[in-house]
Amino acid sequence: MRFSNKDSRRFFTAIVLVVMSALSVVVHAQSSRRVTEVMVDEWMTSLSNWGRWGSDDELGTLNLITLEKRRAALGLATAGISVSLSHNYLTERAVDATSPIGREMLGPDRPGPFRSDRYTFAYHGYAHSHMDSLCHMMHDGRMYNGYVRDEEVTPAGCAKLAIINFKQGIVTRAILMDIARLKGVDYLEPGTPIYVDDLEAWERASGVRVEPGDIVFVRSGRWARRADVGPWATSEQSSGLHASVAPWLHERGVAMLGGDGTNDAMPSGVDGVAQPIHQLTIVAMGMPLFDNLDLEAVAAEAARQNRWEFLLVAAPLAMDGGTGSPLNPLAIF
Repeated sequence: MRFSNKDSRRFFTAIVLVVMSALSVVVHAQSSRRVTEVMVDEWMTSLSNWGRWGSDDELGTLNLITLEKRRAALGLATAGISVSLSHNYLTERAVDATSPIGREMLGPDRPGPFRSDRYTFAYHGYAHSHMDSLCHMMHDGRMYNGYVRDEEVTPAGCAKLAIINFKQGIVTRAILMDIARLKGVDYLEPGTPIYVDDLEAWERASGVRVEPGDIVFVRSGRWARRADVGPWATSEQSSGLHASVAPWLHERGVAMLGGDGTNDAMPSGVDGVAQPIHQLTIVAMGMPLFDNLDLEAVAAEAARQNRWEFLLVAAPLAMDGGTGSPLNPLAIF
């Protein structure tokens, strides 16, 4: 077949356009992963939910869990199978558990029918399964919705945005995004960032799309790796979400985020910002977080059923002024 000069020019132009389009996609994907401190500062405004639910709001993105959302989520509990998302609390000091939970038996040799013990918790950090309330983090002296740190947080606790606001519990649809499974591995290596591309690839593979009012759990396989190779300094190297995921969380209307680490990739990859996901979710969006969950059992059950959405029920301790709470969230299929 012979081409005229005119046909050749058209063919060449078409090839150029295809190549330029492909390059544009690649450049966009690469540039979307380059996040700077300036960008994070801009997102603190553009992704902000301050004032969205009123100037006195203390629930943040949990406002997205409507009565209709809860009723629909209850319909997901069809098999009657309940799976814990909490890791057993660590009582031995390790490089990833610098504040082990204290447990003391009280009078084990005393006569009588009862026995008791005392627990002592310092649960924030990189080891223990817990929930962050909205007074857990501040930026430039302010918390979510503009509350001033020095006015609202005292030695007595948090007068605003405390964990007590969630005393009635959290009930909604949850989606497990098993990124280790997506990549065909038992666990991601420490420091591996998780991008929007990964989350959307999981949506396509699982057939489940994140919708407003959902809780999103992201599995890296942290506890599977710990069981395999032992503890490591998770405060220095952890797989987690890259900062570039924050606008996606806001756009999708995610109510809460949870992971088997502290949700942030460590190191963050953003010079000057150690934990941008924490900063943007808690402070700007008003999104409470679940940290250090154990997603191994729920991942196994979800894979067995090939079902990646379920009812989530969680209730933090009813503690006035608390910055968070240890807890045992339940996935119910």
